[in-house]
Amino acid sequence: MDSPGRKGATVTPNARALAHPSREDIRVEGVLHALSDPIRLRIVRRLAGAGDELACSHFDLPVSKSTSTHHFRVLRESGVIRQVYRGTAKLSVLRAEDLDELFPGLLDSVLGAAGLQAKRLGED
Repeated sequence: MDSPGRKGATVTPNARALAHPSREDIRVEGVLHALSDPIRLRIVRRLAGAGDELACSHFDLPVSKSTSTHHFRVLRESGVIRQVYRGTAKLSVLRAEDLDELFPGLLDSVLGAAGLQAKRLGED
């Protein structure tokens, strides 16, 4: 069901459900914007390495909780990640299949470049 005022955002009757863009509403400029921030790129790299859902508490980010929430929201609203509540935990997973279908090779290229940069800078 579409949420009022948000074309393509899917919402379930659960009050804790989060809005996500449908696959058709994901735009390359939104994905690139989301991936352009070092903190968000760190989150995406961690999710890609995990290959499964991770709770927000699994991320050791050098920012406040409210700033972390902002970064996760940008990733979710751009279609890079999907988030769901399980009990009190908010779990995140990379929407790799959607991104690969829409923009073949983009995610792998960005993650590969980010990995090379991390090695070059001694961050890995």
